[in-house]
Amino acid sequence: MRTSISTLRVLEPAPHIVAFYDGRIASTRLYSDEPNWLDNGAYSLGVASYVVYDGNEAIVFDTHISIAHAKAIRQELENRGITSFRVVLSHYHHDHVAGNEAFKDCEIIASRKTEQALLENQQDYATVKPSIDPLVMPTTIFEGEKTVHVGDIEITLRPLEIHSFDGLVLYLPETGILLAADTLEDTVTYVDEPQRLDVHLTELDRLSTWDIATILPSHGDPERIASGGYDDTFIKATHDYVAKLLHCPKDPKLGAQTLRKFVAADIESGALIYFDAYEQVHRNNVKAVLEIAGK
Repeated sequence: MRTSISTLRVLEPAPHIVAFYDGRIASTRLYSDEPNWLDNGAYSLGVASYVVYDGNEAIVFDTHISIAHAKAIRQELENRGITSFRVVLSHYHHDHVAGNEAFKDCEIIASRKTEQALLENQQDYATVKPSIDPLVMPTTIFEGEKTVHVGDIEITLRPLEIHSFDGLVLYLPETGILLAADTLEDTVTYVDEPQRLDVHLTELDRLSTWDIATILPSHGDPERIASGGYDDTFIKATHDYVAKLLHCPKDPKLGAQTLRKFVAADIESGALIYFDAYEQVHRNNVKAVLEIAGK
């Protein structure tokens, strides 16, 4: 087993926001040569946890892919003079909660759905490779929306059922910045709930009505994130992709397309940035949709 934070990058896409990004590095694995959720998922695709800070206060949005990563995040923030930490969890998946242990002395905020999912999966998380044990649980639970403040910055915690039934995003109304977690992903969404893609489409329609200036996803191109993030064409591109996935059972030729061809128009427009590791994600997405349809 290997453990390293040597490839962790600190990006600053906007005032008062820091992204801690790791992964998308060819021929590099963090945990082991054997298949595992960290190397074959989050790290290969690239993953960021975000921090919103003002003065000596910070909200850490997800605790990254390991305790070592979370400790590095906390150390960097302490070096910047931050002494007050709160954590918000976007959803229950491994790569968003693995570092909770580093913030066990802090308030950890999550939706009721995320708390329930973590409780249901606690035993499984202790046995996966790499294990998440102990899995530090949230301490503050809420339903619906919740507004918090970091210094003078207002942040709205909004549920959004895209990618995961318990999805939660952070919206900063003063700047129109959306910290999207896994609800939007570049190159394409990772389908974890193929039976609920119609719900995801409806939620993408709802998201498109928000006043959004900038989108910062957990999984995306590091250069695009560092330069300020994505615009709202990202939402339409994701909507179009999911709609095309749902059409695949009726069109075998469409389902057989490579990802590059499947989303060619959005790559050409710049709404999406092609990354070859998502070819396998796309194949898995199509397979999942076909299986649900009984094809």
